[in-house]
Amino acid sequence: MEQDDETPTVQFTNVRDLFRLIDSIPGDVLTVTHVSPSNFTQIERERENYNRGIRFRRYHANSGILIITLPTKLHEALHLHLYEQYRDQLVQMGMQRSWKSMGSATYRTRGDPGGDDGGEGDSTGGPLERGGPDKWPTLVIESGDSGSLAQLHADMKWWFSASDHDVKIVLLAKFDHRQREIVLEKWEEEGTAARAGATTTRQTPTLQPVLRQKITISRDQTTDPASYNVTTGALVLRFQLLFLRDPGPQERDFTISIPDLQWYAECIWSEVRD
Repeated sequence: MEQDDETPTVQFTNVRDLFRLIDSIPGDVLTVTHVSPSNFTQIERERENYNRGIRFRRYHANSGILIITLPTKLHEALHLHLYEQYRDQLVQMGMQRSWKSMGSATYRTRGDPGGDDGGEGDSTGGPLERGGPDKWPTLVIESGDSGSLAQLHADMKWWFSASDHDVKIVLLAKFDHRQREIVLEKWEEEGTAARAGATTTRQTPTLQPVLRQKITISRDQTTDPASYNVTTGALVLRFQLLFLRDPGPQERDFTISIPDLQWYAECIWSEVRD
């Protein structure tokens, strides 16, 4: 069973009190209950006047739950340094003009008649031809500092389902403060065939999230300078899923090597309080 970190939950009363409370939260996640669609509109409008750079990680109109990301330095380092390594490889491959970074843009759940449910990622992007206002990214990176891995798993599932499976890869980057390690997970989807003996005449595979890679990175302080131990090897991102086509000449999958992951870990630990 996954161990949840302690994340605060508060009940919404008014916009002013909410933003005053946000300033006192030390972690990177705040859950707010009893948020109506009109309340959410007020909060969204007021955010423009607020200087902490909060993101609306997820809003569920039916349940009235709003999950807010409060970016800490560690939270931002976890996703930005990972995304930048991918961007560096785009440049090396000469493909930077074929890719569009979408940052923390807001996305509304497809098929939501009211258009209220939605969310914002940490780092996102997709092929340039997917750059329209209603287009979803193919790559999403979500990170967690005080938030739990279980919360990140809920985020991952939302991205696949809310995009109607247009999102192809979700990377989760979590710093586990108890184990003192970084956990990286790469999730994709695969089809599950209809069960044997089903009476449907048209059997459409059901897409389900699948954990393709899990990498943990720990710090060895017995060496000087400290070294970083990476399990299970390099992180590989499939070209076909990112660009929605087969690679051409001089094109290939994107591999973040063990030395690159060790450098990434060094950047992360510079933001960790011992």
